[in-house]
Amino acid sequence: MIFDTDVLIWVLCGNAKAARVLDRTDERAISVVTYMELLQGARDKREIKAIKSFLVDMGFSVLPLSEDIGHRASIYMEEYNLATSISMGDALIAAAAIETNEQLLTANDKHYKTIKELDIKRFRP
Repeated sequence: MIFDTDVLIWVLCGNAKAARVLDRTDERAISVVTYMELLQGARDKREIKAIKSFLVDMGFSVLPLSEDIGHRASIYMEEYNLATSISMGDALIAAAAIETNEQLLTANDKHYKTIKELDIKRFRP
């Protein structure tokens, strides 16, 4: 399962429900975009170190960008940006989930609902 950035933020902020979902998931992955978004939110080097340690300790794999993911994300931007204002990050995360045949766990399912081939699992904090 691929975890969207918002779910990991809930975990890092101490949300018990998010932590339970994480604990019950054996295969954990994130897009490199999520990794970068987490780092972007860090306020200092200590928080960067904590984020990196958390991801390693919890056994997350970080999915790199590939040509296929980039191509699929650009198609989503062309198709959905004007109608839904999908962000570049969300397009890349969705493309990573689809290209790896993984389900995406997110609390922001409205960001992704127009992408019909995406397997979304909704998280409600």
